[in-house]
Amino acid sequence: MIRDRRPSLPIAALLTVPLLIASRAPLAEQPASQPSAPAHHAGVLRYHVDIDAPKAVRDTLAASVDLVRWQSYDQMTESLFDALTTKAIEQAKEAAATEGYFSANVAVDVDRNASPIAVKLRVTPGPQAHVASANLDVTGAAATDAKGGDAIAQMKREWPLPSGSAFRQSDWESAKTQVLATLAGNAFAAAKLTSSEARVDPQQNSVAIDVAIDSGPVFHVGDLDIQGLSRYPADLVRHYRSQKPGDRYSVAELDQFVRRLNGTGYFASVHAVVDADPATADDAPVHVSVIEAPPKKLEVGIGYSTDTQFRGNVSYRDVDVRHSAIQMYVDARVESKLQNASLRFVEPPAENGWSRSTFARVEHTDISGLVTKTGATGVRMSSLDERNQWQYGAAFYVDQENPAGLGPESSRALYVDAERAWRRVDDLAAPTKGYIALAQFGVGVPGASTRGFERVIVRSAFWQPLSRLWSLTARAEAGAVIAGDRNDIPSELLFRTGGDTTVRGYAFESLGLHVGSAVLPVRYYTVMSIEATRWINDSIGIATFVDAGNAFDEIADFKLAVGYGVGARLKTPIGPFRLDVAYGEQSRQVRLHFSVGLAF
Repeated sequence: MIRDRRPSLPIAALLTVPLLIASRAPLAEQPASQPSAPAHHAGVLRYHVDIDAPKAVRDTLAASVDLVRWQSYDQMTESLFDALTTKAIEQAKEAAATEGYFSANVAVDVDRNASPIAVKLRVTPGPQAHVASANLDVTGAAATDAKGGDAIAQMKREWPLPSGSAFRQSDWESAKTQVLATLAGNAFAAAKLTSSEARVDPQQNSVAIDVAIDSGPVFHVGDLDIQGLSRYPADLVRHYRSQKPGDRYSVAELDQFVRRLNGTGYFASVHAVVDADPATADDAPVHVSVIEAPPKKLEVGIGYSTDTQFRGNVSYRDVDVRHSAIQMYVDARVESKLQNASLRFVEPPAENGWSRSTFARVEHTDISGLVTKTGATGVRMSSLDERNQWQYGAAFYVDQENPAGLGPESSRALYVDAERAWRRVDDLAAPTKGYIALAQFGVGVPGASTRGFERVIVRSAFWQPLSRLWSLTARAEAGAVIAGDRNDIPSELLFRTGGDTTVRGYAFESLGLHVGSAVLPVRYYTVMSIEATRWINDSIGIATFVDAGNAFDEIADFKLAVGYGVGARLKTPIGPFRLDVAYGEQSRQVRLHFSVGLAF
């Protein structure tokens, strides 16, 4: 319904209206700033549109109705304005329908006595349509393949428009894309839609959905087709892959392969895609395109953390030492409480998926009344599989402790250890669901150490979304050094706790054995934390948390120090950013903490 309060239009203008309506399609496709209306039509007209509609459809109306989109056109004519006004009702109904409102009432009021002309677009959307049923039918190999049943079950479980959900055109389109991606990522790379239908019943405000998909054959990966290499051999790329020729194709494994290559430092860009031709499904080549990065890089930085305060650091890397693909890292860091320098060489993984690294490090600390000087050198073997990772190592430590008010104490240790990590999370850098567990066992070799000992550490972390707006994080860890006492064991192999990533509300490594004004590292520690986060949007949240933990030298002295508080959370490309205000019950202090990255 259009109400237009104005004098009669000139006959010439009335005659042009049908022509303009007929040309609506090309008109709408032109940029709003350059419509093709004839400049000689009756004088330039100015108007302003006020949209009177619920927020749920207001933005869609503003983007879809030409009468709204063209209101800033500086050559508007009477005839063009009439055409846009006439089409506004149909366009508004179409726009409301894309948001699931199929029985919208639309009216356009025009007040020509106002300057500029006042136009009100009134839309009463009525009830939103909901999905009455959703039928997903899969044919092809997935319907008979044993693992294909799991892929189909996952597809149906994750279908975003189940019965009872609100229907929107954008959700409908993304839902179809999602189900195809689920099957394509689970070994059916050639999956395609054969039909899709959303039947609308305007009287019942309901939609019945039918989707038919042909999964195509099961895909198995073949060899890598690698493009872009000039400095490195093709085997370097092959040794990072997580699937071998003949393995069942998985997009998750392919993504993991790309992440590994991007994280090596060898490449500035990596892109990989399986050949989705059904004719090659049994031996599908994987096309890999790389852009090699400059091998040498120098970085200088300054920063601040609430644990170690002001920091300056210099790092240099060469990931192709003597054209061997061996990586060299040189780092030096100076902080208010800690200074260190290190040299590390990392070899690319061998065909068996294991990589060797060697290191040397010196460090000086002055934390909680204890000055330490430590030197260490060693070798470490690491498996490539980050989700089921093994590490073995041997290192020799030379250490000197100098507690405030006491004499220095020197120690050494040849420490041999093995470590196993289980990472079952949705994202290794910034997990939101799943768990991580780690166990380490090491031995201070008698004779080569000032004191023989055993050392055990276990750590775990858990992430669980509670709803679209709430998530839960929990963490627990503990460690023990099995020896008669703490003396003659290098401080780096003992424990202190407290600070940004352990027990908030307490200063960095301020929980341990208090001797005079110094806090000494000890044989046992434990830390627990639970945190609930209310997300304001996809990347910003507010958290409440409780931490508890301590480090102690005798089991009988075990007593938890508790801290609790609130904080801000921000998801970033390098991991979560945390800014916390915490109160320590034992310290009776309020402390500010911030950190970036995964604290594990």
